[in-house]
Amino acid sequence: MPARPRATPRRPASSPTPSRPEPARPSFSLKPTKNFMPRVPLLPEHPEDPAAKALFDEVRRAQGPGFHMPHLYRVLGTAPEMFRGWLDFAWPLRLKAQTARPLRELLILRGAQVAGTAYEWAHHVPMATAAGVSDAQIDALADWHTSSLFDAQERAVLQLAEEVTRGPAASEATVAQLRTCGFDDAAVVELVLTASFYVCVSRFLQSMNVELEPGYDKDLARM
Repeated sequence: MPARPRATPRRPASSPTPSRPEPARPSFSLKPTKNFMPRVPLLPEHPEDPAAKALFDEVRRAQGPGFHMPHLYRVLGTAPEMFRGWLDFAWPLRLKAQTARPLRELLILRGAQVAGTAYEWAHHVPMATAAGVSDAQIDALADWHTSSLFDAQERAVLQLAEEVTRGPAASEATVAQLRTCGFDDAAVVELVLTASFYVCVSRFLQSMNVELEPGYDKDLARM
């Protein structure tokens, strides 16, 4: 008679469920490469296409005549209607949201760290500093869980940034924590939308292999 197969032992009821491993952080280079190959050629600062030119002119009017068009915009301008939609969505998120700008910049920077998007980090460190985020907080972002430099609202927002960036979504507990920290429904929408949009920014930058402009690499070592 063949031997009875051995039964697989059951896990004791009191045994904890193994924790889900944290997703690996994407790798990226802190140093610009000499043979950087963008996947779509950059438009010139003053493109011949009238639709792209009109949009670039609009950006310069808003930013000042000496503004140099970022490489990201010079890629987006290849599809003017898409660039139009990008500006109409991204700028209100940045300039018309009611939640505090320093909070949103912390959220964006932490998302850039988790995603490994050097371009996004390099462009938003100056914005965060201008908004009032301290150098100490920027340098402590990677270890915010154990840092004493962040208050309850900032910690809730940083948790949101991590969950949305890693995906698939913010947890019920994190959204509840935002409300506990005093954010109303409109603020929760703003924060979740900002975190989600900058995931899009990150994916686009990396998919298009958009190169960081000269002079922006000074803050990469802090990432």
